[in-house]
Amino acid sequence: MSGARTEPTRPWTVGTAPGIFPPVSHAIALFRRPLDFLNSLPEQGDLVALRLGPRRAWMICDPQLVHQMLREPHVFDKGGTQYDRLGALMGNGIVTCPQSEHRRQRMILQPGFHPSRIPAYTTSMGEEAEALCRAWRPGERIDVTGAMMALTTGVTSRLLFSGSLDAERAAVVRESLAAVVRGLFVRTVVPVDAVFRIPTPANRRYQDALRRLHALIDAIMAERRAAPPRDDVLGTLLAARDGSGDGDGPCAVTDQEIHDQLVTLLLTGVETTAMCLASAFGLLAVNPDAERALYREVDATLPGGHTPGHDALERLRYTRCVVTETLRVRPPGWLFTRTTTRATELGGHRLPRGATILYSPYLLHHDPASFPEPERFRPERWLPGGATAVRKGAMLPFAAGNRACIGDRLAMAEAVVAVATIAARWRLRPVSGHAGPPRPAATLGPRALTMICEPRQP
Repeated sequence: MSGARTEPTRPWTVGTAPGIFPPVSHAIALFRRPLDFLNSLPEQGDLVALRLGPRRAWMICDPQLVHQMLREPHVFDKGGTQYDRLGALMGNGIVTCPQSEHRRQRMILQPGFHPSRIPAYTTSMGEEAEALCRAWRPGERIDVTGAMMALTTGVTSRLLFSGSLDAERAAVVRESLAAVVRGLFVRTVVPVDAVFRIPTPANRRYQDALRRLHALIDAIMAERRAAPPRDDVLGTLLAARDGSGDGDGPCAVTDQEIHDQLVTLLLTGVETTAMCLASAFGLLAVNPDAERALYREVDATLPGGHTPGHDALERLRYTRCVVTETLRVRPPGWLFTRTTTRATELGGHRLPRGATILYSPYLLHHDPASFPEPERFRPERWLPGGATAVRKGAMLPFAAGNRACIGDRLAMAEAVVAVATIAARWRLRPVSGHAGPPRPAATLGPRALTMICEPRQP
């Protein structure tokens, strides 16, 4: 991505989100038409007040303010309705833990995500993508969203558990994550617990998915304790547990912490990358110039449809641009919350302790001041010399600061390998002639993208 440019300090504006009945309408608008609602907020100000049920919240609409907020994690900590709900799912893992615990947790997990491991992981990614391609047949209608979920489940399973998920367990993961992701978003924008204690079919599906996911992790942990050590993330966590006695020392972990980290990494590793890949193929299908440029590169870089290894990643420059532009247009992580740990000031406005702060990568990525023609899918904007420097805080697919995604390099490598491997063998065409709009839930992406696969002759 291009380098960041620093914006001069200017007077900030503070406004209020429009709505006739703000305590009700903001939550309803965010739930029913979230992307349109987000895009309407910048004209109200750089910092916009709104209500989510009984709670007041502030949406940051300016990238410079978002950058400032993310660089002060001790003041703007993980919290708010989103992390209240995620905590019930993930426990106290690296995504949901407070800032005071983050450094310790990152030190424990970092060996499993060190850049030196990416070459070996790249091989696994290519093998999973190649297996997916072999299962398709010319003219077949493919559930692309489901296929990408299967692909990322396989890759994440190999990273976390050395491939301990058989077909039955992988199906449990995919089905459980789909139910959880649907339920998390409504629980974020409607922070009224009583609504979700009603035994409706949707609430029962959500709770059942949680139970199945946690039971699966417990079963895998029990099996691995009785097996020889393996060089994967679970092996790293178990070694930290076994080498720490009863939990003493700076990197000591408990069984519950291992469980929480695995659930966290499974959810983030499978769902977000799958949504990015499904979005990429949907966008390529309706942008033929970008699609042709991608095919030219993979045909030149991967002769004979060869699966890319780590040495090919640097040569797949346009493929990386396709992934980056997909993350700009349709960022899987599209809405986040923070909470203030003390009274502070942001954008010239005084915020009390415990204030809920929201920011949206989707909103920032579609700001025409940062990205000319923001609605157009233009991968070439990320080529050297293809775009002006990006404003600080304007491009945030993996967050920023010390709470940035621990697996950002791994996710990019996985997406580039998957796109290149599939594009070298297949052309995907949408059944209806268009890819359809993204559907926001806990993540953003196409929920049921069906496409027809046509074999390619490089």
